[in-house]
Amino acid sequence: MTKDDLLGKTVETKTEAEEALVEAEEEEEIREASKLSPSTIYEIIRLDGEEELDRNKMSLLWSGISAGIVISFSVLGEAIFRTYLPDAPWAYLVENLGYSLGFLVVITGRMQLFTENTMTTVLPLLEEPSVRMVRAFLALWGIVLLANVVGAFAVSTFIAYAGAVPDEIMPALFELSHHATSMPASQGFARGIPAGVLIAAIVWMMPQAKSSSVTIVILFTWLIAAGDFTHIIAGSVEMALLVVTGDLPVVDAVGRFFLPVLAGNVVGGTVIFTMLVYGQTRRDRLRLAKERAEGRRASPLVDFR
Repeated sequence: MTKDDLLGKTVETKTEAEEALVEAEEEEEIREASKLSPSTIYEIIRLDGEEELDRNKMSLLWSGISAGIVISFSVLGEAIFRTYLPDAPWAYLVENLGYSLGFLVVITGRMQLFTENTMTTVLPLLEEPSVRMVRAFLALWGIVLLANVVGAFAVSTFIAYAGAVPDEIMPALFELSHHATSMPASQGFARGIPAGVLIAAIVWMMPQAKSSSVTIVILFTWLIAAGDFTHIIAGSVEMALLVVTGDLPVVDAVGRFFLPVLAGNVVGGTVIFTMLVYGQTRRDRLRLAKERAEGRRASPLVDFR
């Protein structure tokens, strides 16, 4: 082989390598620009749920207490708008934007909110229905729910007796609290279902949302307030405010409000939304796993089961 032949072969090899590199870069750009598949979103949330189940219990407790405290800004925000907006037909829709404030901080701040876990930690349990997983799942649910309620009572006591909230806002706070806790148990349960679905929908959309995550949280939590749906943790702030001021007996608070709304949120977030997502993605996930086992598909970034 002559020197010219070697030089030509080297140039040809270099050109092929450059073309392969360009193709790889284009494929990566397409992959980044394309939408995540439902199966990919499912696995991202499942892996997140597994991390939550493995977290230190004290970390969960403090994160849950923080969420219970911070979610009070949803009630305060709504009360502030109600106090200062004029009496007009459109005021109700604007006022409910205040409800998004606490949720925005809690969700984007990755604090432990019970209603998010009606989906996130359920997916690992569905994939590994073992005694160990059930224990971890129930422990997390119990810790986070208790911590959220403790935070709600702590901040409600502060609101009621510390004098930090201006007097002109307090009537709106009590008005909102009485409205949230006065509906019959059956109605509280029924209105808790859409709220559970909407919070689970936020969790489902967050992996794909990227820069629009704030908008998604604001719109969907605004819809909870505008639709007059019931949320167990934000509602617990309202419930606790009436309990600590003696306006609501504990028996009524638990039996007429807390338990029915809790059940409604769980039905909406877990029984309806999470099970629909599980059924929607199951066949695709099994097919992808089979293709990889047979060597017909490269390993994914996440572990499909």
